[in-house]
Amino acid sequence: MKKIGVLGAGHLGKIHIKCIKESDKLDLVGFYDPDKEIAKEVESKFNIKHYNSPEQLIKDSEIVDIVTPTVSHFDSASLALKNFKHVFIEKPLTTTLDEAKKLIELAKEAGVKVQVGHVERFNPAFIAAQPYFDNPMFIEAHRLSNFNPRGTDVPVILDLMIHDIDIVLSVVNSTIKKLSASGVAVVSDTPDIANARIEFNNGCVANLTASRISMKNMRKSRFFQKDCYLAVDFLKKESEVIRMKDFEGNPSPLDLVLDLGKGKPKKHILINKPEIKPINAIKTELEKFQHSIEINEEPLVTIIDGYNSLELAYKIMDKIENNIQIKPD
Repeated sequence: MKKIGVLGAGHLGKIHIKCIKESDKLDLVGFYDPDKEIAKEVESKFNIKHYNSPEQLIKDSEIVDIVTPTVSHFDSASLALKNFKHVFIEKPLTTTLDEAKKLIELAKEAGVKVQVGHVERFNPAFIAAQPYFDNPMFIEAHRLSNFNPRGTDVPVILDLMIHDIDIVLSVVNSTIKKLSASGVAVVSDTPDIANARIEFNNGCVANLTASRISMKNMRKSRFFQKDCYLAVDFLKKESEVIRMKDFEGNPSPLDLVLDLGKGKPKKHILINKPEIKPINAIKTELEKFQHSIEINEEPLVTIIDGYNSLELAYKIMDKIENNIQIKPD
C-alpha cells in the first residue's frame, strides 16, 4: 500500500477521499484544505486527519492527490514534485500551457510518476468498447449538462469538452491537420456551448459538442470505422458495437443481412452489447496509478496526455475567440 494525501476537500475532493478510504490498495494519511469550515466537516465525516499545511501533508505522503481548483494546480504539483512525490492531478492539468511544460520538466527531474485525472478513460462503458477500436475515421461526441454555477470559472471547453478531447486523442493515432470551432457565452463570461471539428492527417474527423446550459444531461460518443460502429454512453455506462462481415449462404429469418447490390457480397450485421463491469471510475484510476508506481510503468493517462489535451483545448478556445472578434460586414 502507498501512503496518499489529498490536497483539496471540495465537492470532488470529498469523492476522492471516500474512494481512497474504501480502497484496500491505498493508505489515506489525511488531507489539507484552507477552508476551516470544510476542513472541520470532512475531518468529522470521514474520521481522518486534517493537516495544517500542504507542506506537512506532502512530507507524510508517497502520493499526493491534487483536487484543488485548477488555478492552484501548478503551485500544489510543483511543491509535491520538488519533494520527490508521485502526483495524481485532476484535469485540466494546469491553467496555462507554460505551467504544464514546467510540471513536465519537474516530473522528469524528480524521477516520479504523474497521472492526470481524465476519468472517462476509466468509465466501464469505454473500457468495454476498447477491444473493438480499429482506426476510427469519424467520431461524434455530445457532452451536455444542466447549468451548474460551480463550473463557470472556466470555459465549457476546459470544464466539459476536455473529457472528449482526451478520449479522441487516445483512440486516434494521428496528428491534427485542421481545426475549426465556434462557441457562445450565454449565461457566463466565457463560452457555455461550443462545437469543434478536428481533422486529422490520417483522414479521421472528430466533431465535438459541449454545453452546460442544456435541458438534459448527455455524455455520448459514436465511433465509425471500417465495417464497424461503436456507441459509448458515458452517462448510462452502456456500449453497443455493430459490426459487418461478408455473409455466405442463405440467411435464416433471424439473421440481419445487408444486400449491397448485384455483384457485391452480402453483409452480415452483428449487434453486440459488451459486458459492463460495475466499477467506480475514480477509485479505479487512483488504484491503477498506485499499481503503475508499484510495477514502475507509465500511468494510463500520463502528464504528456494531460498536456496534449490542454494544448488542443486552448487551440479550440483561440479559434472561438478569433471567430467572436471577427465583425460581420
